Amino acid sequence: MFIHLKFMASTRKETHGADETPPTAVGYPLAEKPSEIAANIAYHAHYTPHFSPLKFDLEQAYYAAAESVRDLLIQRWDETYVHFHKADPKQTYYLSMEYLQGRALTNAIGNLDLVQGYADALNQLGHKLEEIVEQEKDAALGNGGLGRLASCFLDSMATLNLPAWGYGLRYRYGLFKQRISKEGQEEVAEDWLEKFSPWEIVRHDVRFPVRFFGHVEVSPDGFRKWVGGEVLQALAYDVPIPGYKTKNTISLRLWEAKATADDFNLFQFNDGQYESAAQLHSKAQQICAVLYPGDATEDGKILRLKQQFFLCSASLQDIIVRFKERRNGVGALQWSEFPSKVAVQLNDTHPTLAIPELMRLLMDGEGLGWDEAWDVTTKTVAYTNHTVLPEALEKWPKAILAKLLPRHLEIIEEIDKRFMALIHSTRTDMEDKLSSMRILDNSNPQKPVIRMANLCVVSSHTVNGVAQLHSDILKSELFADYVSVWPTKFQNKTNGITPRRWLRFCSPELSNIITKWLKTDEWITNLDLLCGLRQFVDDEGLHEEWASAKMANKSRLAQYVLQVTGVSIDPNSLFDIQVKRIHEYKRQLLNILGAVYRYKKLKEMSIEERKKVTPRTVMIGGKAFATYTNAKRIVKLVNDVGAVVNNDPEVSKYLKVVFIPNYNVSVAEKLIPGSELSQQTSTAGMEASGTGNMKFSLNGCLIIGTLDGANVEIREEIGEENFFLFGARADEVSRLRKERELGQFKPDSRFEEAKQFIRSGAFGSYDYNPLLDSLEGNSGYGRGDYFLVGHDFPSYMDAQAQVDEAYKDKRRWLKMSIMSTAGSGKFSSDRTISQYAKEIWDIKACPVP
Repeated sequence: MFIHLKFMASTRKETHGADETPPTAVGYPLAEKPSEIAANIAYHAHYTPHFSPLKFDLEQAYYAAAESVRDLLIQRWDETYVHFHKADPKQTYYLSMEYLQGRALTNAIGNLDLVQGYADALNQLGHKLEEIVEQEKDAALGNGGLGRLASCFLDSMATLNLPAWGYGLRYRYGLFKQRISKEGQEEVAEDWLEKFSPWEIVRHDVRFPVRFFGHVEVSPDGFRKWVGGEVLQALAYDVPIPGYKTKNTISLRLWEAKATADDFNLFQFNDGQYESAAQLHSKAQQICAVLYPGDATEDGKILRLKQQFFLCSASLQDIIVRFKERRNGVGALQWSEFPSKVAVQLNDTHPTLAIPELMRLLMDGEGLGWDEAWDVTTKTVAYTNHTVLPEALEKWPKAILAKLLPRHLEIIEEIDKRFMALIHSTRTDMEDKLSSMRILDNSNPQKPVIRMANLCVVSSHTVNGVAQLHSDILKSELFADYVSVWPTKFQNKTNGITPRRWLRFCSPELSNIITKWLKTDEWITNLDLLCGLRQFVDDEGLHEEWASAKMANKSRLAQYVLQVTGVSIDPNSLFDIQVKRIHEYKRQLLNILGAVYRYKKLKEMSIEERKKVTPRTVMIGGKAFATYTNAKRIVKLVNDVGAVVNNDPEVSKYLKVVFIPNYNVSVAEKLIPGSELSQQTSTAGMEASGTGNMKFSLNGCLIIGTLDGANVEIREEIGEENFFLFGARADEVSRLRKERELGQFKPDSRFEEAKQFIRSGAFGSYDYNPLLDSLEGNSGYGRGDYFLVGHDFPSYMDAQAQVDEAYKDKRRWLKMSIMSTAGSGKFSSDRTISQYAKEIWDIKACPVP
C-alpha cells in the first residue's frame, strides 16, 4: 500500500478502531454508499494525483472528494445531453457576463442527496466534511446580484428538468479579492485557478474561431464578408450543474481565449523579439483575465467589447452547431425552424452583440437574406433589463465598434435605419421621439454612440424587468415610447433565489425545523408550502426551536467574524447586516451615518440609560469598484468608525461596527442564516429588484427598507406589520430632487449632528469632506445629495427606533421572523424560471428517464 493510503488507514484507526480495514483505492464512479464513496475518493487520491504521494491532508482530500463527485456528475451530464439530443426539445441558452456560483461541493452533494454518504466516507478517511468544504475557493466568475441570479437560475433550470444551458467566460482573476488595511480597501487578483478547479471539464473538441478588427470585403455580387484582423480560439470548459433529486444535469459552458502554435512567431522569438513573437497569445490571455476591466481608456473599452463579443460569438457558433447536429438526418435544413428549437436569453445588455452576430452568422455564414435572418433573430432573442441607472445602460463609441467589429457596425446601422423607416411609415405621431428611440445616438456628432439597451428592445421578441416596480418603471419611463409601438413586448419576471443553497444547505438547523413542522420536505422544491408555517406562528414549541436554530447560526457567525476581523461580537446582541456591492444608490452611507449617530448618543448617556438600549452589532460588507472613489471612501469610513466604536469600553457592550472583508457567496452563506435585521436601503426606484432581500427574508430575517425593487413584493407577501418601512417612494423622488435644486430642503438636526461628528475627527484624521460634500449643496456635479440620504435619514432613524423596541419583545420578534420565512414562497427561482420557460422561452420539462 502506498504511503498516502497508509496515512488514511492510520487516521481511520484512530477514528474507528484498529481492527477495521482501510478503504481500498478502487474506482466506483457512480458510488452512493459510504464505503464505495470512500474507495472512490481513495482511488482519485491515488490515480488522479495532483500532489506528491506523501500525504492526504485537507487540501488533497478536498480535490479527491470533488473528483469523486464529478464522476457521478459527468455520467448524469452525458445522459442528459444524449436524452436532449434524442428528444429534440426546444432549448434555452442563457448568456451572462457573470455567474456567482459559490462553492460547488456542498451544493453538488446536497442536490445529489449524498451529504451523509460523503460525510461518512470522509470520516472513514480521517477527515470531517465541514473541514473539507472550507478548502474550496469560490469560483471568481461574478461580482454581484446579476451573477448570483444567473447561478440561481441554472440551479432551477436543472431542478425543473428544463432543456437549458448557461454560457459565460472563464475569468482567471475574477473582479478582485478585497483586503482591508488602514488605508481602506485594497484589490488583489483572485486565486481560484492558481492550482485548478476540479469542477470544470475542458472540451478540446469544442472550439471556435473569434475574429477582431479586420475589414469587410464586398464581392461583385454584393456579398459581404468580414476578413483580416486577429483571430483567437474559444475553447469550452463545462461546469456540470445538477438538479435537486433529479437525474438531469445541465452545464455552464465557460469560454477560454486561446491562440494556437501557428500564432507563435518562432523566427521573432529566436531573434530576441520575445514579446512580439507571442503577441497574440498575450492578447488571448487578456480577454479572460479579469471581470469588468477598467474602461476609462480606449484600450479598456476595446477589451470590454472584446470580452462581450467573445462570449456572444463563441456561444452562438456553438448553438448553431448544436442545432445542425439535431437537424442532421431530419431532411433539408430549414432555418425558419431555428426559433422553434432555440431560445437565447440576454442577461442585461452585456451580451447585446449576440444580435448582430447572429445576423452575421446567418447572412454571411449560412447565406440567408436580411429579411429571413432578421425574422429568425427577432424570434430567437429575448432581453432582461436589470437597471434604470444611466451609467449602467451601456453606450459604446461608434468609432471603437467601427475599428473592432466593422461588419457588426454595418448590421447595427442597418437595424437602426430600418427601425426609423418603420416609425416613419407606421407611427408618424412618434417621429419627434425618434432621436431618443433610435439605436445610434448622434446627439454629439463628434462622438456618436451605440445605445445597447435600445438595440436589445428593437431586436428582441420579449423584454422583461425583474420586479413589478422595476417593470412598471421600464414601461412608464425608460422604455415608454417603445411600449406604444409594441405593447405586448414587455413583461415582468420577479427575480427569485434557489431555496436549496439559500436555506436547505446553508441553514440545516432551520430547514430541519421547517420540515418537522410542515411534516414534509417538499417545500425545498415547492416553496409556496412555507405558508403552512403561519398556522404555528403562536406556538411556543416552534418559537423555542426557531430561537435555538437562530442562536446556533449567530454563534457560528460570531466565530467567523472573530476569525476574519479579530473583533469579538456578542450573539445576544441584534445582528444587523448590510451586504451588497458598495454603491451610493444602495446607501451604505445612510447605514454608517445612523451608526455614527447611535454611537454619539450612547456616549452622551449615563450608565443607567445605556442599560435600557438594545445592544446591536452592525455588519457591513461588499466590494467597491476599484475606480469608484466615493464607494471606497464609504468602505474606509465603516472601518474607521468600527476601529473607534469597538475599542470604546463605555460603548462596545452596546454597539459594534464591523466591516466583513471580501464578501462573496461563501461568506453570505454564513452571514445570512445568522442575520436578524437586513438593511435594504436603496433610493426608491433605483434598485431593479435585489435578491439579497429575498435570501434574508427566507432565513427569518426582518427587513428595514425602502419601497424599492422586490422589497415592495416582499412586504406584500410577509405582511406590512413585519417590515420596517422608511423613506421616499419612487414616484416622489423626482419632485424631491427638484425641491432640493430650488433650495427647499431642510435637513434634520440628527443628520447634521452625525456629519459634524465625522468632520470633527472623532474617527481619525482622514479627510471625509469629499464624501460628505456629496450630501451638501443643492446642485452641481457630485453635490446636491442625489440619492436623498438627507431626506430619508429622519424616517430611517425613526424606523430603527421601532426595530429597537420590537427586538426587546422576543415573542413578537420571533413571530415576525417566522412570518418572514412563511411569506417567502413567491421568491423561489423555481417560480421565476417556470414563468420564463412558459411565457418567454416556450420550453417544456424534459426529464431524463
